[in-house]
Amino acid sequence: MYLTITQDTIDAEAIYLYLSMKVVIMNIFKQLYKSIYSPKDIALFRFQGIGKTILYVFFLTFISILPSVFYLSSALSSGMESAQTIINDELPDFSIKDGHLSADTKVPVTINKDDFSIILDPTGAISGNDVEDEGNAFALLEDKFVFASGGRFETYPYSMLEGLNITKGDMVDFINGISGMKWVIIPVGALFIYLFASAGSFIEVTVLALIGLVLKNLIGRNLNYRQLWRMAAYSETLPTLFFTIMAAIKTTVPSSFMINWFVVIIVLSLAIKEIPKPKKAS
Repeated sequence: MYLTITQDTIDAEAIYLYLSMKVVIMNIFKQLYKSIYSPKDIALFRFQGIGKTILYVFFLTFISILPSVFYLSSALSSGMESAQTIINDELPDFSIKDGHLSADTKVPVTINKDDFSIILDPTGAISGNDVEDEGNAFALLEDKFVFASGGRFETYPYSMLEGLNITKGDMVDFINGISGMKWVIIPVGALFIYLFASAGSFIEVTVLALIGLVLKNLIGRNLNYRQLWRMAAYSETLPTLFFTIMAAIKTTVPSSFMINWFVVIIVLSLAIKEIPKPKKAS
């Protein structure tokens, strides 16, 4: 007996795959919407398959990094030409050798141009947090590179690269090379941001589910860890969207770490309360 594969079979399978993906996407957006305001729906999501919940965490993480990826792309695209001009014409001569920066200046130099800042500080007066406050910035500090974009900043100590020896001219050549490769660098950078953010999201959901074990005992509900993990994932929706919007409009939220955990714990508590109390044995 032979299986005959025709064009109609292929078309039917393609249509089925398309419709299945469409249903999955619609369900994710529906869950996203309900998770913003409905602890009752979050409680109901505890019964769904773990695969759907994991997919939702990846989806929520993707939304959360969009501002960072956008600002990274903008900063890289608009900042390269400015960086070349600034380093050539406005920064003093400098060199990086044996893990330290030296320059022909006794004070930090900060140059702002086109919503992008370049900082040179061989004195140690400027910290990574100061660079982050600049918004979109690249800094050569006393012992490290710092790159800030979209509310995030990355730090790279010079000591990571043994034998590093860079001068002002080398830096200009390096920036020219990066400028020609930016359409490769941006997707790769976005992928790394997404992978690290996803890892952080799964760790946060796992910790929140552990907190949920304490909450369900205090509230008096019968739940296992797997159900709490699913509920914890959807409890992340409201604060994640809030901080994504704040990042998109470049607004710093004071004590964001504490606010995030306070909100997710409250949402998870409300969802746990929506679960019926176990019946008492007569």
